[in-house]
Amino acid sequence: MTEPAVEHLRVRLAGVHRALRLAVARQAEAAARLTRPDLTPFCVTDEQVGVLLDQVDAFAASMSEPPPDPHAEVDQEQRLRRLAAARGVTLPLDALAARFGLTRPEQDALLLVAAPELDPGYERVYAYIVDNLNRRTPCVELLVTVCGPTPSARLALRRAVGPAGRLRRFGLVRAYGEAPAEQAQELTLAAGVFDFLMGWGGDIGLIGHDPGEVPRPEPEVVAPYLSDERLPRLGRALASGDIDLVGLWGCRPDAQLDVAQALAEAAGRPLRRTTTDLAADLRMAAALDAVLWLPTDDLPAQADPALLRSGVPVCLTGTTPWRPAALLAARAYAELTIPAPGFPERVAMWSAAFPALAWPALEDLAARYRLSGGELRAVAAVADVGARLSGNGRPARPADHVEPAIATVTRGRTSSAVQSIVPDRDIGDLVLPDPQLHQIAEIVSAFRAWPKIAESWGFAGRSTGGIKALFTGEPGTGKTMSAEVITGMLGLELLKVNLAQLVSKWVGETEKNLEIVFQQAEDSHAVLLFDEADALFGKRGEVKQGTDRYANLEVGYLLQRLEASDGLIILTSNLKENIDPAFTRRFQFVVHFPRPGVPERRSLWRQAFPAKAPLAEDVDLDALCRLDMTGAGITAAARAAALAAADDESGAIGMRHVVKGISRQFQREARLFRPSELGPYAELLADNGTPG
Repeated sequence: MTEPAVEHLRVRLAGVHRALRLAVARQAEAAARLTRPDLTPFCVTDEQVGVLLDQVDAFAASMSEPPPDPHAEVDQEQRLRRLAAARGVTLPLDALAARFGLTRPEQDALLLVAAPELDPGYERVYAYIVDNLNRRTPCVELLVTVCGPTPSARLALRRAVGPAGRLRRFGLVRAYGEAPAEQAQELTLAAGVFDFLMGWGGDIGLIGHDPGEVPRPEPEVVAPYLSDERLPRLGRALASGDIDLVGLWGCRPDAQLDVAQALAEAAGRPLRRTTTDLAADLRMAAALDAVLWLPTDDLPAQADPALLRSGVPVCLTGTTPWRPAALLAARAYAELTIPAPGFPERVAMWSAAFPALAWPALEDLAARYRLSGGELRAVAAVADVGARLSGNGRPARPADHVEPAIATVTRGRTSSAVQSIVPDRDIGDLVLPDPQLHQIAEIVSAFRAWPKIAESWGFAGRSTGGIKALFTGEPGTGKTMSAEVITGMLGLELLKVNLAQLVSKWVGETEKNLEIVFQQAEDSHAVLLFDEADALFGKRGEVKQGTDRYANLEVGYLLQRLEASDGLIILTSNLKENIDPAFTRRFQFVVHFPRPGVPERRSLWRQAFPAKAPLAEDVDLDALCRLDMTGAGITAAARAAALAAADDESGAIGMRHVVKGISRQFQREARLFRPSELGPYAELLADNGTPG
């Protein structure tokens, strides 16, 4: 690639050289018109003043002239582009021009800055043109003089090579040293630009970057916030100057970009973000006629003085309002609390991100996932890569890779207070009576249908939050496993709360930990499981001491947070009576898990031994299912039986190993295991060393 790149620079420098010759000729002519050029460094004579006045008069008269098109070596350039295309590459200068939108004069200015890297002789030519041997480095005056053939072209180029121009804004060219005036500002290439122009390699994404630029995100996702007329109305007021400061509150951090972008779009202006220098950001936004976006969640209570003095349109976003009194007094301020995208808006967002998805799938995804625009774009990008990698020579459909992409984007955000569980069970693994199985299926259906019922049918105003379920029953009856099955049927992630890490003896810490857990579940679009929740959701007691008051405050906070959550929350408890009635009223589903009967225990014993397990023919399931055991107890007994068989170096798990496993399980549960319960296998209990 080196040869076409260097040849392209040579071709383009031919045009730059012609411009240099013209600039030198103009400088020589100007110097010749001065009668005493030897005195020009020290004084300006009367005659010289007349000459200079004639020059500025001529400049003013010609300021409105349209700049002529720059000369180009069209044929040679086209030949080089065809040669590069045949090699599957793009000429470096063309790549920079396309990436950063550089015009022809801007490209010539870039070449002038790069030229001294090729030959130091350029420096003396530059010094002659600016009539100062101490200024050999490329500067704004030089670029404007050489690349601007007319006064109007020089004015346009002066802005193009200024701080807000693309060359300096994207960092391709940077200011060098301090200058008393912008015309005298010296310029140099940024790191990596010269090597890239020469075709010596480099990552174009790292060569230039505008830290304040907010590019239009790809792929395009419908902005749900524009469907509400209030936001476009604020955008129009911002464009007309009726207001210059807008606060948009209530958005999650990952959704604030979309709402700020929607406001700027409604105002008909580009959007810029703040960096480390707010005053410089405001100046740049003013130069580009842009809206400056300022996230406020981490800002101090007092506003930056530059924000008070400026009249640049500013968009503030935050999860909670940020309203410094001095700022509101200095600016024309309006605000809007942004609601979460409703079900129809979410369907539209999914449809825009995945046009090939059928309608039932769109509704299902919009019901299960409340993704922001940024998350949706990430899902679309990951799904597209998955489709290209999985295709056997031909790309697969991205729609077929949506679910894995969602898991990649949303899951794995764990902390010490929660355990992330990726479900691997389905409803066929549950062994429950039919009424409980039907209720499990109802919870899944209700969660899928609730967004439509709540938002499209208007039930959101009569009921708050998402779906809440309470599972009660003795330990080992399948409560936690059912939560996992429900999560798997919905294709979500299960976050199991670690109460030991959550509950704190310090006042207010439990509420903070709870907020982190709820926020984590909402950000991950996960099902939240409070296992053995009696300690946290238990009945409030009479206030007899200070700690009782704080404990009741925790319950009150939980009630509010439970109602506010839009997700699926499941609580398990050994006894329904242990749960505070205020919580019970908020559960749409209360499922009681009984101890399994004989038919259920038969199925549980069958499932307890994997298909690969070597089970002896003497294992009598009819006798085993008569024992009063829970599903967890049966699973533990089967595991103990397998360990006993392995310890005996037996080739199969026999009835005597199973009886030994059951005996150990009864001991763990502090229950008496009577030999009579085994019927004809009673002697096996004594054989295992257990008293008869």
